[in-house]
Amino acid sequence: MSYAQLYFHIVFGTKDHLPLIAHSWEDEMYRYLGGIIRGHKSEPIEINGMPEHVHMLTRLSPVIAISDLMREVKANSSKWARLTHEPKFRWQRRFGVFSVSESNVDRVREYIQRQKLHHQKQTYEDEYRQLLRLHQIDFDDRYLWD
Repeated sequence: MSYAQLYFHIVFGTKDHLPLIAHSWEDEMYRYLGGIIRGHKSEPIEINGMPEHVHMLTRLSPVIAISDLMREVKANSSKWARLTHEPKFRWQRRFGVFSVSESNVDRVREYIQRQKLHHQKQTYEDEYRQLLRLHQIDFDDRYLWD
């Protein structure tokens, strides 16, 4: 058996930044996302967001690749959203994933909890670019939003 403590802050948005996650069902969406994560032997620590994007703090099982988890999260949640709430629902193809040290888990959790307040002052696009720069991830703006 391997021993691991793998925390990730994952950020992803709706296709074309459309505000498709309505306030009336956003908590249901977050619970659904958490269920998918748990189904892959991982732990959702905090999930929150805005009408056009989601932040997740997750402890990932070492037996699944983050790309595999996110493929499952996006495919299953978009299908669920289309069937239950929003027929036009789609996620953008890409996502951002940032490693989180044990010592920063509480700070990232609080950041995710404060999304509504945070976005009174900053757009999703600016926030996402800022996270990429903070984690020293090179990016080309032309490909961030597909």
